[in-house]
Amino acid sequence: MNDHRDGPRDECGVFGIYAPEHDVARLAYFALFALQHRGQESAGIATAPRGGAIMAIRDQGLVSQVFDEHTLRSLVGDIAIGHVRYSTTGSSEWENAQPIVRDDHRTLALAHNGNLINAVQLHSELRDHDIPFRSTSDSEIIAALLATHPADRIEDAVADVLPRLKGAFSTVVMTEDAVVAFRDPHGIRPLALGMIEHPESGRAAYCVASESCAFDLIGARYLREVQPGEVVTLTERGIGTRLVSGAERHAFCVFEYIYFARPDSKMAGTVLQVARARMGELLWQEAPVEADLVIPVPDSGNAAARGLARAAGLPQDDGFIKNRYVARTFIQPGQELRRHGLRLKFNPLPEVVGGRRLVVVDDSIVRGNTTRQIVQMLREAGAAEVHLRISAPPIKHPCHYGIDMSTREEMIAHGRTVAEVAGELGADSLHYLSLAGVYEALRASRVDHCDACFSGEYPLAGTEEANGKYALESELPLVGA
Repeated sequence: MNDHRDGPRDECGVFGIYAPEHDVARLAYFALFALQHRGQESAGIATAPRGGAIMAIRDQGLVSQVFDEHTLRSLVGDIAIGHVRYSTTGSSEWENAQPIVRDDHRTLALAHNGNLINAVQLHSELRDHDIPFRSTSDSEIIAALLATHPADRIEDAVADVLPRLKGAFSTVVMTEDAVVAFRDPHGIRPLALGMIEHPESGRAAYCVASESCAFDLIGARYLREVQPGEVVTLTERGIGTRLVSGAERHAFCVFEYIYFARPDSKMAGTVLQVARARMGELLWQEAPVEADLVIPVPDSGNAAARGLARAAGLPQDDGFIKNRYVARTFIQPGQELRRHGLRLKFNPLPEVVGGRRLVVVDDSIVRGNTTRQIVQMLREAGAAEVHLRISAPPIKHPCHYGIDMSTREEMIAHGRTVAEVAGELGADSLHYLSLAGVYEALRASRVDHCDACFSGEYPLAGTEEANGKYALESELPLVGA
């Protein structure tokens, strides 16, 4: 069913492992289960025995809907990669599910998180050489470039192709005897390296994933992040690495810290649960207000609400009960139930919020439709005042690097003052955490991050021009991953 959350749509999650003594398909399944928040439209796993044929299963739906015991047992091998997907643009057709498998000069499977801003140009060049495509995904462009590359070793093909790719790409590619992971030179999307030991032999094997929470679930140990522009190769010889392409500046997506990544993940040495609580503390320092109770919008506002309540010395409670099974049904509510709207996901508690002056904490507002309904529901439940506190700055610009944030015109903060947005939402007051406050909470430098959705300052030259051309000239609506 339609997602009632009005926030940015999650992008994709990737996983790869080379572990001959392990049940790699099952490990991939549970790693993807941990990464499910990064994409709920489709899921897939590809495996291969050393030197054997690649097998892949991918379909639309959640990880638990695509795979069962029967399908997992059919995915035998020593090597595996996996993917969960939400398309950043275009449709979510089966053909765009990943991993993508190609059989050209070499056979490979590929999973990608990100968005190429020169996809149209590369697609045209490949079509001029009569290279066919089965999907409208920019991920297949990367797969085609690698599958048709004449180099004998896949890591050499990656090293040659990587500098030709412009945009955001954290990618895992699998051949019959290796897994290769690589990240764009700016490091826009996340990618981490982990190690898993066999419980009996104690021998170490290596894996990569979009977030460290995937390692926790499968018993792997987080080692470090894959560096921007780095190519990491996992084979029977162990792990190999080389830095292929550097950039003048790194530009890791700051919104990963605020919203996308799971709170138990670690990025750049920061546990996100802790950082998000600091954002709440700074929210209160920037905009205190006379209030009786702090409530989060579950689950996205939980950590920041705890931090704000602690800093304010105010009690915190659950003003909403969240139905955690809404995303698991594809049944539409029908006209009779549509007027209840957001209550399918959030149900307010009049006994908690009635007569109270509320501080309501969430992580972001994009279009504002959901937030407006939340304020209205709290009013109907008897709230005396509703003060919104958002642990991110106003979102005013679209992302071109793998996140669906709508167009500028659809963003409620575009062209409006904060007071005007508060009026549109029906709130008594509204405060967004400042950009300086975000970086203070992260204890990080703005120089090393991308915050274009807030500031409009895109780290890659020609980003908006490239995407305008992308929209006008593409024969196919190439889809980001």
